[in-house]
Amino acid sequence: MKSYINLFDFTQKIDYKTEILAGLTVAMTMMPESLSFAILAGFPPLVGLYAAFIMGLVTSVFGGRPGLISGGAGATVIVLIALMKSHGIEYVFAAVALAGVVQILVGVFKFGKFIRLVPEPVMYGFVNGLAVVIFMSQLEQFKVVVDGQPAWLSGMPLLTMAGLVLLTIAIIILLPKLTKAVPPSLVAIIVIFMVVLGFDIDTKTVRDIASVSGGFPPFHIPSVPLDLGTFRIIFPYALIMAGVGLTEGLLTLNLVDEITATKGNSNRECIAQGSANILNGFFFGMGGCPMIAQTLVNLSAGARARLSGIIASLAILMIILFGAPVIEMVPMAALTGVMIMVAIGTFEWASFRIINKMPRQDIFVGMLVAAITIYLHNLALAVLIGVVISALVFAWESAKRIRAHKSIDENGVKHYRIYGPLFFGSVAAFNEKFDVLTDPDEVVIDFSESRVADMSGIEALNKITARYRAAGKRVHLTHLSADCRQLLLNANDVIDVNIIEDPTYRVVV
Repeated sequence: MKSYINLFDFTQKIDYKTEILAGLTVAMTMMPESLSFAILAGFPPLVGLYAAFIMGLVTSVFGGRPGLISGGAGATVIVLIALMKSHGIEYVFAAVALAGVVQILVGVFKFGKFIRLVPEPVMYGFVNGLAVVIFMSQLEQFKVVVDGQPAWLSGMPLLTMAGLVLLTIAIIILLPKLTKAVPPSLVAIIVIFMVVLGFDIDTKTVRDIASVSGGFPPFHIPSVPLDLGTFRIIFPYALIMAGVGLTEGLLTLNLVDEITATKGNSNRECIAQGSANILNGFFFGMGGCPMIAQTLVNLSAGARARLSGIIASLAILMIILFGAPVIEMVPMAALTGVMIMVAIGTFEWASFRIINKMPRQDIFVGMLVAAITIYLHNLALAVLIGVVISALVFAWESAKRIRAHKSIDENGVKHYRIYGPLFFGSVAAFNEKFDVLTDPDEVVIDFSESRVADMSGIEALNKITARYRAAGKRVHLTHLSADCRQLLLNANDVIDVNIIEDPTYRVVV
C-alpha cells in the first residue's frame, strides 16, 4: 500500500507497511540499548526510555534527514556520568537542556555545513571503528553478574545464548532470499521469542536489564539554582554533549545520504536535535543524538521516510504505558543477533579492496580514527583528531608544491613566476626562491599561478619586498587575484605591504 503525503515540508513516497514494520524493529533494538546506557550512567532506567521516545519523535518529525533514528545514545550519556556523580540528576537535566540550546544555535547560524570538512579516510575509520564497537558491546550479553562481578556464561547457558544468537543471524540472512515483504530483523525477534516461550527455554531477557513499565514523561523544571555558579558547573558538560551529539548526528546524516543517494539538511537536523534535548531536560530524559546502529537497522528494513521513526517512538511510549510485561519477556539473544548483523553491515568492507590504492597517510588516519573509536569509545574525539591530522598532512603536502620559474627579459628585468599557494606552510620555501643580492635593479613576482592564502603569506610578501627595498631594488607584485589583493589591502593597517604599481599588469597599489 503506497501513497504520497507531504509531512513537514518533505514530499515522499511512503510504503506504509515497510515503514511501520521497520519502526517496530527499531523500537525493539533501541530499548535495551537506551536502558543499558541509563543504568551505566546511574540514571533511573525510565530516563533512558523517555529520552528514546522524545529524541526519536521530535527528530523524526522535524529533523533534516528522513530515515535517521535518534534516541538515548551512549556517546552523549557518557559525557554526563561525571556530572551525575558530582551533582546529581537535576544538574544533568539542566545540562541536557543547555546542550539543546547550543545545538539550536549551531543550526540557526548554519554551522552544520562544516561536516563536509570530514575527509573520506576519517569516515572509513569512524564507520569501521563504530562497527567494531557495536559488535564488542554485544559480547556483554554473554556475561552474567556473579557476586557483584561480571563473569562469562559457561555450560548450557552459554550454548543456549549462542544458539539463539546464531538462529537469529541465520533468519536475518536467509529470510530475504525467500521474501522481502517483512523486515528480517523483526521476524527474527518474533521467532526467537516464540521459540523461547514455546520450549520454556531459560535465557536472559529484557527483564534482566531493567523494568520498562512507567507513565507518560512528566513535566519537571530542573531543581537547580538559577545563578552563574550553576551555569559554570553545567556549561562545560553541555558544550561537550552538544558537540558530541552534533558530530555523531551529522556524520550519521552524511552516512545516510550516501546509502540513500539523497541529500539531508544538516542545519535543520541540528535545530531538531537541540529542540529534542531541551524537551529531554524538562521531561525526565537523559538526552541523546542520532544512533547509527538503529539508523542502519531502519534502513536495512527498507524504511526511507519519517514514518518509521515516528512509529518507533510511539511504540516505545506504548510499551512504557501498556506493553512492558510482554516486552520484558523478549530474549536478549534475539536483540544481540540483530545488532551483530548491524555491525557486519556497518563495516566498510570496500575499504579493504582499496587500501592498497590509498596514500599511506590516509591509511594511517583511517586506522587511527578506528583505534580511538574502539578503545576510547569517543567518536567525536576520534573524528576531531582525524580531521586535524588530515588537515596537517594536506598543509604539508601543499607546502612542498610551491616553486618559482625564473627568467630575465630583454629589458634586464628578472621575473619570478610563482606556482602553488602561499600560506603558513609554504612561507619558508617561498623565501628561499629569491636571489636578492644578485638580482637586477627591477624584479617582477608573478602570482598568475599562485595565490596568497593567509596572514603568513602577507607577512612573507612584506618581508621579501622589504629585503629588495633595503638592497635599493624595485619589486612589482603582479597578477594577484581579486581575493588576494583584497587580503593584502585589508592588512594595510597592520603591516606595510610594499605593492609597486606596474602599468603593464594594472595591479592595485
